[in-house]
Amino acid sequence: MTMPPETVPIAVVVVRDGVLPLGADETVAEAGGRALLVGTDPHTAASELTGARTVWCAENGSFQPARWAAQLASVLAPSGPIVLPASPDGRDLAPRLAVALDRPLLAGAVRVTASGAEVLRWDGHVSAELTSEGPFVATLLPGVRGVEPPARAPRIVELLLPDADPAPDATTVAVTGPDPATADLAEAPRILAAGAGLGRGELPGPDAVALLGEVAARLGASLGATRVVTDAGWASYERQIGTTGVVVTPELYVAFGVSGAAQHVGGLGHPRHVVSVNLDPSCPMTMMADLGIVTDAPALLRALADRLGVRAGNEVVHG
Repeated sequence: MTMPPETVPIAVVVVRDGVLPLGADETVAEAGGRALLVGTDPHTAASELTGARTVWCAENGSFQPARWAAQLASVLAPSGPIVLPASPDGRDLAPRLAVALDRPLLAGAVRVTASGAEVLRWDGHVSAELTSEGPFVATLLPGVRGVEPPARAPRIVELLLPDADPAPDATTVAVTGPDPATADLAEAPRILAAGAGLGRGELPGPDAVALLGEVAARLGASLGATRVVTDAGWASYERQIGTTGVVVTPELYVAFGVSGAAQHVGGLGHPRHVVSVNLDPSCPMTMMADLGIVTDAPALLRALADRLGVRAGNEVVHG
């Protein structure tokens, strides 16, 4: 089956047991709705895609990046820019595919064009425009663009990948779930966010944020923070949510002492449930929340930690 010509981009998405990785829909939309799904049960994954127009499905067994790169290179050689989600599998496959095709790799893109990509560097604080004289391989960061559904169902095309010569390859021993404490915030289903209001209680700001992190871990959630909190050094910049930080779309977002400045709210995609804990019932975060708890955020945090048996420093927290 013929792939798109040299000037037309195509998305390559790794599928595990019919499940799409984070950012798959955005990557396919960035490629104009053209996607090659490869892995196990890609047909189920194709039915879950939003914004796809033509989908090539290649059943190819368990993920083996070296073998897959060799197989895909022979099929994608005539194609234009190749875009993969910046998911773990996408970040693993992309450089191998770039080498196999002898193309430059533009990693960490927020926008892809026919001639290059806009990429983020220095922990997302610097944006750079990169161009390529010919086709290239890029990885697209999740949460950077919206997706509009097509007017009709996508065209599904069966694709049989050629065999590849045996070569040393990575072997998957086990696939474990992400640790909420270290997982990328863009992938976190539940987030407890720290705002400047947490620094106005009995505990100093850094200790209050650390306690919120412990509570989040006990609840299977990830710690997030506003720019004020990260600039103060109470949390690392990788925890920052906002237009200059990470864009998130969790199932549950609980904001402790977060006023809801435009810069921070701009980093909230479409959380399914938002809870605001703040003394100000009229602050933007409380106004946009599904549930607004008008109370002292540090005090509620201490009470919640006490209920969960979480320690603050070396002491047991008492409400």
